Amino acid sequence: MSVVDWSRAQFALTAMYHWLFVPLTLGLSVIVGIMETIYYRTRSSEWLKITKFWMSLFGINFAIGVATGIILEFEFGTNWSNYSWFVGDIFGAPLAIEGILAFFMEATFIAVMFFGWQKVSPRFHLASTWLTALGASISAIWILVANAWMQYPAGMEFDPAQMRNVMVSFTDVALSPVAIHKIIHTVWSGWTLSGVFVIGVSCWLLMRNRHRDEAIKSIKIGAWVGVVGMLVTLWGGDSSAVDVARYQPMKLAAMEGLYEGSCGQEIVAFGILNPEKTVTNDADPYLFKIALPKGLSFLANHDFDSFVPGINDLIDGVEKTPGGETVKVVSYAERMERGKLSHEALRRFDAAYTTGDEAGMESAAAEIKANYADFGYGYLNSAEEAVPPVAITFYSFHIMVLTGGYLLLFLLFALWAVYRRETLFSKSWLQWVAILSIAVVWICSEAGWITAEVGRQPWIIQDIMPASAAISDITVSSVVTTFWMFAVVFTGLLAAEMCIMVKRIRQGFDTPAVKK
Repeated sequence: MSVVDWSRAQFALTAMYHWLFVPLTLGLSVIVGIMETIYYRTRSSEWLKITKFWMSLFGINFAIGVATGIILEFEFGTNWSNYSWFVGDIFGAPLAIEGILAFFMEATFIAVMFFGWQKVSPRFHLASTWLTALGASISAIWILVANAWMQYPAGMEFDPAQMRNVMVSFTDVALSPVAIHKIIHTVWSGWTLSGVFVIGVSCWLLMRNRHRDEAIKSIKIGAWVGVVGMLVTLWGGDSSAVDVARYQPMKLAAMEGLYEGSCGQEIVAFGILNPEKTVTNDADPYLFKIALPKGLSFLANHDFDSFVPGINDLIDGVEKTPGGETVKVVSYAERMERGKLSHEALRRFDAAYTTGDEAGMESAAAEIKANYADFGYGYLNSAEEAVPPVAITFYSFHIMVLTGGYLLLFLLFALWAVYRRETLFSKSWLQWVAILSIAVVWICSEAGWITAEVGRQPWIIQDIMPASAAISDITVSSVVTTFWMFAVVFTGLLAAEMCIMVKRIRQGFDTPAVKK
């Protein structure tokens, strides 16, 4: 494995561990805010116990999430310094806002949230709880803006004099459709995860015949937050699918294992890929599949008869009209040629800049601008390098969809049962289903993140910069060493968090911490 492979593996390791904590932080902070609001209005000692119990679980998770998140941002400088230099003016802006605004907001008010119960007024404490929840969401929003820009680089221009990209419109960066839909889909998925978590933990307490009243009240809040989160997540996911079809069609093709597209393209509900299938052979892409007619065309374009290109169509530059006629568009070979032209023009600009040749600089800059949309393709040696890992992308996407469908049904059932058939929560089968659903919702969340990030490979900036051009000048051995260090440390942190969480859950609602 090269330094690029190890650096990608290290970043993926850090991101996946970090993502274990982030969605629970986003949703549980909202749930705690709702619970404390009820306590503030009722002054019920029972709701105080409920609030402090879930608040303590939020705090444990929040602390570990901060530790992994800081390391994740440092890796941009240690492992991906060429990327950081190339787009630092743009990518650094949302990260700076996240640190200055959101992180300091969280750090300030979380202290009041945990230690200010008897030191500030109930109203100020409630405000601090909600401001902590708001800070967590704002933090996620700006991180997602930065990530969305990597998938859809808007609001920037390349300055050949600096040989780097500069921001020309902060609005285009922050309010791009990809950013808005990614924020909606991701932040509210945290509500879904937290709702399932609260229901599952509450059912564990019910299984042991403890704190029934508090557990049922918690299930009601968790079910409402989970259902609302899931419905908004589905809407955001549908919008994101349209964005992927428009701006990252190769990712969409990999998500479906689609090599040859068509009008009225079916969507695979369940399938097993043929491991022998590649871009260069004619093997059947699937060993087995269950497909829904015209589903992918509707998902991608909200048109049942629209054309959805496959991997080979994108490489060859082929589209089809609704009448079945083949239309030639830009192929990957042509995009690679344009990318190489922009690289050569950049070299000419550099030479002209060195000698003070203004006419040569102007001519070279115009050629760079004309071909810059395909700048990244100039780094590729073959069109096949632009194809993401199909198997990982396909299976992670379908795992996300299938588990997401299950979670929607589970949350709707839980919401119905807790109001209409509360006695069902005394049944061991439902308690076990709720507990096991905690694992399912985390699998769904991680699968979604894998789909988004693996599906855009090899690009670190879509069409502009592949990961191979973004790497730092470091040795493989140094990355291997830190990879295993992080693996050990993160696993230890996760194990410690799980032990502390389990210990806290076993204590239940009646602990010394809930005294006024």
